[in-house]
Amino acid sequence: MTIQASWGPGRTATLQNHFWQTIVVVVVCAAASLAQPQTGETEARNPHVQAQPSRLTFDVAAIHPANPGASGGGIKPLPNGTGYIVQNMTVKSMMTVIYRIPAGRIQGEPDWFSTAAFDLEAKADRAYGLDDLHTMFKNLLTDRFGLKFHTETHQGPVYELMVDRSGLKMKADGDVGNLNIPIIPSGPAEFVGTKVPIGYLCWFLGQQMQSDPRPVVDKTGLTQVYDFTLAFMPELPPGVSIDALPPEMQNRPKIQEALQEQLGLQLESGKGPVESYVIDHVDKPTEN
Repeated sequence: MTIQASWGPGRTATLQNHFWQTIVVVVVCAAASLAQPQTGETEARNPHVQAQPSRLTFDVAAIHPANPGASGGGIKPLPNGTGYIVQNMTVKSMMTVIYRIPAGRIQGEPDWFSTAAFDLEAKADRAYGLDDLHTMFKNLLTDRFGLKFHTETHQGPVYELMVDRSGLKMKADGDVGNLNIPIIPSGPAEFVGTKVPIGYLCWFLGQQMQSDPRPVVDKTGLTQVYDFTLAFMPELPPGVSIDALPPEMQNRPKIQEALQEQLGLQLESGKGPVESYVIDHVDKPTEN
């Protein structure tokens, strides 16, 4: 998906890349909690020893450097839960998507980790549940990129997501139903949510506020999945003025105000445990 824009010389590519960075973090498989996991095949060699699940990996995984100057990019699941296709993404972006962590809380990485982009196609021999597909992708990052990291936890600033006093404005939409992506872009900084769990919404909101990358903690008490449309003023790249945006976007509210007006939710500052992800080792992959 590529967003076309003409907002003045020298600004189009910068803004396109920025809006794609906003979009790429939501163009991903639905939250792992949306489906029951399926275990891998096991083999019990000793009837008196409990069988252990085999390590979940893709059957085929091809990785290539992305074409220089390629625009757009993203990660999406293959139909029927058989794998993933990745286009023009850095390893850092892949990690933020698969582990659902803000890029601002990844530390200690080499320069190429956030600049060198790759294309990737990973396939399994059959359909798997979303939990298993996430595990496969994590194992792929370990096996092909040598990714190793540890977490460090400290008390720090968080955002607490609550129902606004004006009342909830999202529409409850029954049970979790399919493998579709819960939140998809319908334009720059404009999104449509379908059957969105609150946990997924918290992760999504954290990705949109990269200038203040706090975890978003669910304090709503909501337990269903919800439909909504959300449009807001995007964070602009450094040195880009609001005047560079199309006129219809210039009067949009910031994301905190949009949450209140359009979804009936609010973000409040608080304190809580914050995890940082420290890279211990990572390698550029060899091509297939």
